[in-house]
Amino acid sequence: MSSSSSALQRISKSSRGAKMGAWLVGMGVLHFVAPKPFDTIVPEELPGTQRFYTYASGVAEIGVGALLLAPQTRKVGALSAIALYVGVFPGNVNMVRLWKDKPLPMRIGAIARLPLQVPMITQAWSVYKES
Repeated sequence: MSSSSSALQRISKSSRGAKMGAWLVGMGVLHFVAPKPFDTIVPEELPGTQRFYTYASGVAEIGVGALLLAPQTRKVGALSAIALYVGVFPGNVNMVRLWKDKPLPMRIGAIARLPLQVPMITQAWSVYKES
């Protein structure tokens, strides 16, 4: 393997973590810019207000994303991303439960989110191993 192709592999691996970080920061900011859709998927059974959980998860996403953006903290950021993806899964399940009377495309979207957690987790695991 030439040094230029190994350099390209390093850049590709590095950009995967950076892309995941940028995406998480963007989604985290969205929790503050447009919180209402996020409020609606917070289980009402949780203590406190739905908005608190929306903002808390936004802070978590921004923090995890920032960890992924910096190569020095990418490894801990990847593990944090895995924990975050597992942690928000109950909200995704709750969305399926709450959206049972929504139009079919919305229900399909909510259901499709559930298995999508798996590639997100495996992608974060790959970032962890590569960091």
